Amino acid sequence: MEMAVGLIMATYFGAIIKSLVADIIMPPIGMLMGGVDFADLQMVLQEGIAESSEGAGDAVAQVAISYGVFINTIITFVIVAFAIFMVVKG
Repeated sequence: MEMAVGLIMATYFGAIIKSLVADIIMPPIGMLMGGVDFADLQMVLQEGIAESSEGAGDAVAQVAISYGVFINTIITFVIVAFAIFMVVKG
């Protein structure tokens, strides 16, 4: 039972930290770096093609590597790892 409670708490703790990074920490960092939003950073491999008004053409989705989201995830992981380290150390 204690393990289940710990797992549930860890899941929600991760969600709180993800929100902290995405909504509180990354906007000022992006502003300091010239107004960059890390979530929007990506390398487009193939542009998307919209469907024509006649319906004859097929729509193709954009193919991109979203490295900005990856940067956000790494920062989130580092903060969660540090917080858990501090809890275990204490």
